[in-house]
Amino acid sequence: MTKKNKYLLILLFGVNLSVNAQFGFSHEVGAFIGEVALQSDFGVRHDFETNAGNTGIGIGLVHYMNFAYRAKCNCYAPKTYFNDHFKVRSELSYNSTKLKHFGKWVNKNSSTAAQLRAMKGEAKVTDVGMQLEYFPFSIREFTASKGRWAPFIALGAHYSFFQNGTYSELGPMDTPISTPVKYYGAWSKEGGSTWSVVSSIGTRYKLTELSDLFAEVRWQYYYSDWVDGLNPDPKIYTENKANDWNLWFHVGYIYYLN
Repeated sequence: MTKKNKYLLILLFGVNLSVNAQFGFSHEVGAFIGEVALQSDFGVRHDFETNAGNTGIGIGLVHYMNFAYRAKCNCYAPKTYFNDHFKVRSELSYNSTKLKHFGKWVNKNSSTAAQLRAMKGEAKVTDVGMQLEYFPFSIREFTASKGRWAPFIALGAHYSFFQNGTYSELGPMDTPISTPVKYYGAWSKEGGSTWSVVSSIGTRYKLTELSDLFAEVRWQYYYSDWVDGLNPDPKIYTENKANDWNLWFHVGYIYYLN
């Protein structure tokens, strides 16, 4: 982890701890693991083979501010709609996806198709961010009973640090042997950073008095088209005009801190 990542993590979780010291909120911590499907300039948009092929793994650590309960006094907070239906989530996560071209253009018998088949990449993304989770049913009632379910929806923002490594098995990039004209000067292996917006839907399951399981489907949209390492000119190649985005499915475990 870079120094910049560490500073952001300290700031992110430090803010939560500072707020708790002043207002007495309780904390929850957890971890998750799952699969990530990256939608990018590798492959063909809306193609099942692309969607199924360019997948990777994601892991993460989460921290929640629970407004319904105060661990400091071992008591419930004053019951308001916000306290009983919202939580603030902080997250540090990482995902990695190996990339290659799929779809009808790769399956042709041509030199361009051979170049596309030889082009490979990998997107590695570290995220730090927060999101607001809304629970339509009472958080108090869910917390009080084992075996209950608590569906939720969420919206938030992350800052994403990405690394990529585009290359061709035919030789150096930007040569007639290895690279289709479309990708001349439109590839990268340097990485960078960008903001992203995240939106999710999921549910918790009350496992014990102090622990939950959760499952979540999340959509993440990056404000950059360089996450995958490819960015052909969108004015010419309009099929690649969208920024990169991914779809997560993960499961996790949450523990309530007393």
